[in-house]
Amino acid sequence: MKLGIVVNNVMTEKRGYTTTHIALAATNRGHEVWYMGVDNFAFGPEEHVCAHARQVQMRHYRNVVTYTRSLHDESAIQERISLDQLDVLLLRNDPAEDVNKRPWARLAGINFGRLAKNHGVIVLNDPDGLAQAVNKMYLLLFPPEVRPTTLISCDRHDIKAFIRELGGYAVIKPLAGSGGRNVFLITPSEAPNLNSMIDAVSTEGYVVVQEYLPDAIHGDTRMFVVNAQPFIVDGVYAAIQRVRSVGDVDMRSNLSAGAISNSANVTEKMLEVAEIIRPRLIQDGMFMVGLDIVKDKLMEINVFSPGGMQIAERLYNAHFAREIVCLLEHKVEYRHQHRENFNNVEIATAAPLTSC
Repeated sequence: MKLGIVVNNVMTEKRGYTTTHIALAATNRGHEVWYMGVDNFAFGPEEHVCAHARQVQMRHYRNVVTYTRSLHDESAIQERISLDQLDVLLLRNDPAEDVNKRPWARLAGINFGRLAKNHGVIVLNDPDGLAQAVNKMYLLLFPPEVRPTTLISCDRHDIKAFIRELGGYAVIKPLAGSGGRNVFLITPSEAPNLNSMIDAVSTEGYVVVQEYLPDAIHGDTRMFVVNAQPFIVDGVYAAIQRVRSVGDVDMRSNLSAGAISNSANVTEKMLEVAEIIRPRLIQDGMFMVGLDIVKDKLMEINVFSPGGMQIAERLYNAHFAREIVCLLEHKVEYRHQHRENFNNVEIATAAPLTSC
């Protein structure tokens, strides 16, 4: 299998990323893995999509430390490859990271991914589905019973009125943000600072205001859904509980904001949430997503580069990344067996009957 992975910047990829663990698992299974950044694409007069890509030397790697070092080392293979020679292209770049400094790069993975898909490459998640999810408004496409009451507006009067309706408690954040940046908990005692908080968030555009769920004080559960089903390997769910550090007054439970992770208790209510949203994930060709759930509410749905799977591997001693690679292998087999009878959206969530 020839696997391409699109990231924001190849040289800033880290050993702790879920993407790195998937790439390592694929390489150790004998597959070619080509990394490319969102600024590495080219479309030439020969009507092919190409990329200036990077690959580690083909051998078995003991861990992500040596793998990442080899990826960044001068010994890495660097070539201009044709994307239509790939079997699978994983779109793992986060558009939110490029909002401020490289707005032109936000949709590069999606747009060049579409061209690759038209040449028969399996592109995951489906680029047309991802195009609908470039900001937090995607959450509004899911049934209201699984998400918090929400307002999206640029008008501070609308925002203040909605917060009053919620009893003075709310969470505000930018529509296109990620990683917990500019996320604030509003309480009645914070009322004097409300204008400055709105100003900080609105510098990035529209403001998302959500009802505050008291259970969020205990953190949230990041649960992975793969092939539109809760991801489970050897009886263990790929899920982590993200909680704030002891004594931390920051209400965010993002790992990048300093939260810590524990093993998760996946409840029936969480599985019900996953079941309710499953038809939409299938419709949009979402192979792999991360659900951030508080009790029975979906706070966020991460469809671009959900992280934390490598932490679940360590917590449960489970081979989630290897299973992801096995599932990709099955999709390549499906494409070869059925020729053009599967379109990209259909093959995105097609699953084998048994575990790899």
